[in-house]
Amino acid sequence: MAFEFTDENFAEATATGVALVHFWAEWAGPSRTMKPVIEKLAAEYSGRALVGNLDVDNNPEVPMNYLIRGVSSFLILKNGEMVNKFPGTWSKEYLANKLDAALAV
Repeated sequence: MAFEFTDENFAEATATGVALVHFWAEWAGPSRTMKPVIEKLAAEYSGRALVGNLDVDNNPEVPMNYLIRGVSSFLILKNGEMVNKFPGTWSKEYLANKLDAALAV
């Protein structure tokens, strides 16, 4: 199951290891398209990376801090530091490659 990031848990949840954060909103079609992909990645990377969603409407602080301008957008962090940031909708394979690269460093 995908992790639910919030403004309150974000810093602690991303402090160690690799995390893939999907910035989404219920009203955004691309966001709804990506949610099943995030669920699959969360299951596949369980124990290796934290994969989840952050609802930008209910959690405005984190998107503001990372200058997230649109949804869907993605952020990859390693030990609390941003490794990659990219907007749009992506295939599961593309996101897996980005996660694998972050895990390999």
